[in-house]
Amino acid sequence: MKKMNEILIAGFGGQGVLFSGRVLACAGLLADKEVSWMPSYGPEMRGGTCNCSVIISDDKIGSPIILNSDILIALNLPSILKFEKFVKPGGLIFLDSAITDKKIERTDTTNYYIPAARLADENGVAGLANMIMAGKVIKETGVSDISFIRAAMEQAVPDRKKDLLEANLKAIDVGYNYS
Repeated sequence: MKKMNEILIAGFGGQGVLFSGRVLACAGLLADKEVSWMPSYGPEMRGGTCNCSVIISDDKIGSPIILNSDILIALNLPSILKFEKFVKPGGLIFLDSAITDKKIERTDTTNYYIPAARLADENGVAGLANMIMAGKVIKETGVSDISFIRAAMEQAVPDRKKDLLEANLKAIDVGYNYS
């Protein structure tokens, strides 16, 4: 059976929403999958809510637009309030519970509460809650093999930020190993 994952990542500008989506998309490419990565930002880059959609599929992708996602990664309260209703029944919702204590009201989704911002601080990778969340998503969904994520990270981190590569990899591991 062919598999397609439609992932929506949302948070405040500056939380690494677009970067985490780029890493997941790059991992999909390295795994020889069909991939779409579509960022959505504007004034959000200055602190408003931004999001990106990532589709990773065994088959051709007909449209990069996601109306209802299989997976939602919400890094803040406005994101969960805005996008929770657009997750397919049976989908998965990952919420940074260190940022908000809101409980997801849906009972037709599998919900994960990961204190990513707190874990980032405790593990010396402050500011990388996005990568902790990505690590947890990888573990729970199998959307990518962890080896592809490591290789994707090496490609996705820009040259001017190569000094952050190891911290990003550590954050992925923290999320992947969080239970």
